Amino acid sequence: MQRPRVIPHSTQQLQAQLKTGPNLSLWRIGAQTEFLQLQQRQSHPPLLPEANSRMPKTQIRPAKKPTTTTKKKKEETKRQKMRKPNWHLQTSADTNLKEDFYLLIALIFLSDCPPLGLESLRVDDSQIQASSYQRMGLGPHRGRLNIQSGIEDGDMYDGAWCADYKDRHQWLEVDAIHLTLFTGVILQGRNSIWSWDWVQTYKVQLSNDSMNWKTCMNGTKEAIFDGNQNPETPVLGRLPVPTVARYIRINPQTWYPNGTICLRAEILGCRVNDPTDIYSWELEPRSKDSLDFRHHNYKEMRKLMKSVTEECPDITRIYTIGKSYTGFKLYVMEISDNPGKHELGEPEFRYVAGMHGNEALGRELVLNLMQYLCREYKKGNQRVVRLVTDTRIHLLPSMNPDGYEAAYEKGSELAGWAEGRYSFEGIDLNHNFPDLNNILWDTQEKAADPSKVPNHYIPIPEYYTKEDATVAPETRAVISWMQDIPFVLSANLHGGELVVTYPFDCTRDWAPQENTPTADDAFFRWLATVYASTNLVMANPDRRICHYEDFQSHNNIINGGAWHTVPGSMNDFSYLHTNCFEVTVELSCDKFPHASELPVEWENNKESLLVYMEQVHRGIKGVIRDKLTKKGIPDAIIKVEDHDHDIRSAADGDYWRLLNPGEYKVVVWAVGYFPSMRRCHVGMEPHPTICDFTLTQTPIQRLKDIRAKGGKIPQDLQLRLRMKM
Repeated sequence: MQRPRVIPHSTQQLQAQLKTGPNLSLWRIGAQTEFLQLQQRQSHPPLLPEANSRMPKTQIRPAKKPTTTTKKKKEETKRQKMRKPNWHLQTSADTNLKEDFYLLIALIFLSDCPPLGLESLRVDDSQIQASSYQRMGLGPHRGRLNIQSGIEDGDMYDGAWCADYKDRHQWLEVDAIHLTLFTGVILQGRNSIWSWDWVQTYKVQLSNDSMNWKTCMNGTKEAIFDGNQNPETPVLGRLPVPTVARYIRINPQTWYPNGTICLRAEILGCRVNDPTDIYSWELEPRSKDSLDFRHHNYKEMRKLMKSVTEECPDITRIYTIGKSYTGFKLYVMEISDNPGKHELGEPEFRYVAGMHGNEALGRELVLNLMQYLCREYKKGNQRVVRLVTDTRIHLLPSMNPDGYEAAYEKGSELAGWAEGRYSFEGIDLNHNFPDLNNILWDTQEKAADPSKVPNHYIPIPEYYTKEDATVAPETRAVISWMQDIPFVLSANLHGGELVVTYPFDCTRDWAPQENTPTADDAFFRWLATVYASTNLVMANPDRRICHYEDFQSHNNIINGGAWHTVPGSMNDFSYLHTNCFEVTVELSCDKFPHASELPVEWENNKESLLVYMEQVHRGIKGVIRDKLTKKGIPDAIIKVEDHDHDIRSAADGDYWRLLNPGEYKVVVWAVGYFPSMRRCHVGMEPHPTICDFTLTQTPIQRLKDIRAKGGKIPQDLQLRLRMKM
């Protein structure tokens, strides 16, 4: 393979090659080789000898040595060659070499080399070793950026790698498996509520065989990198000269005086081509879908959403539901065959992402989903056509844009665990909805007959509606949105774990952890299982746990309260104040994955996102009409026997009741009407059973309606009223 041209004619061409060149790895290593000669002229070689010896022959070739007739001279030449390789450049011109190469290398080194994947778990535990460790819970496998510890110190899942000795001979080693152009190290201290430990300065060592190590140099001196000043803030240390090697070590030099050597880390580096690598055929996993796989700030998000509406104007509409504290609009993309209008009998579905601004994967998945639905609909993909035709889909990619912008500015690896989580006012939006759970439970406990207590559409308490209440504008906007549209099903996309949780999130009596099921526990478990079982990572039985909890023992689903109590959650509010069933999906161990990982994350979640939307068509649906006028009856109550949670009909009289397969006795009643009962069968097929109801007005209500219109009272109604008297 011929090496791509090393010196483009312009900076723009160089940047284009960096971003889109098909031989990016070859191009980088070729540039690295050419830079090697420039540096050798200045006596500062940046490549390890082992790495040089493994460079592709198509990229570089040894310089010709002067011939000699003496055996001794040949041997000396051979020793010099092994000590300090010298390579000629396969280039036609050497004009202005120094100026061009410094520009070239600056752009390469400042290009976004991705993380190896300690945080995202792409790096296996077996690839991480250490000089020593205090105990297994503080072993090298725990030295991953942003890993979280449990409440108890001393268990198997602590929050860092911690060396057993406090000296400068300790190290954490990572095997990249492949030759890698290492560009930087990101460090954190130990995550613990009991201990304060972090590394203040460190050295970096590199090797190709894990036996012979060279310390990273800064000119003629060994480079000393600044580490942390607290346990949580990530600090990036860039290598003065990025270097090709396979192994990298972090060698602490100083640490917090009152603590010990503990760290969490991520390594930045670009994989390079190596013909001797037996795993070189293993290409980086990619997506088959040509979508915009990158992180989008507010401006870029708007641009992408606009491009989707321009590409599919007949099935898309953008609208806003309010603004954030700093004035960012909360944009929603509607996808439907009749956008802008609720169609009778068509269920409303929503995805909400970015409630916690630093949990960025959900935002990008929702943006990718917009593009995917648009393009597949145009291609005639029958599954997507059916979804768009039969469902009104609403996609809110960023509920907390203020928090996202704060995390975005820091970057995917440097935002830490909490930067951008909260709103601009410091409010956790997932604790900011009205706590209707305790209102319901307190009322039931005080009632003589708890079965008479309303179990749905619980009103928002008065204190919450006051202007001085601690309610974020983002929360108010979403509540108003929920009240305006008769949503049936939703999912709230989070990050930092791999699990699907379902209501109730809030526990009774403020227990920190307690299984707290709803009346629809069986269906919620089905919804959670649908997503988890089709997610490629969650469904992998060999996957590593993210932090300290093994959700695979629960089939990757869990009741929210059984995990940890969350009063004021959006899931619980949605269930108790509206008809909408909602779960929370924790999408990834890494809250803010690097852009290079987004194609894989899309593939991990694509089927889950689609199949979960299809569940909105489970159960029963129908229209409740007035027997005489045939008009739909709004706010009719639909009660399913043995399900202590009712729903109500929408403004046009249509309703949707999510149910598992089975036979159900359904009773419908409305103010001023006699109740009506039907038995409805729900089958295994992925479409709803139609159960329409016709209600007859009570004589008194009919009389009121006639008098209100100034009409004449019919004889049959007069007779029925006399009989009641």
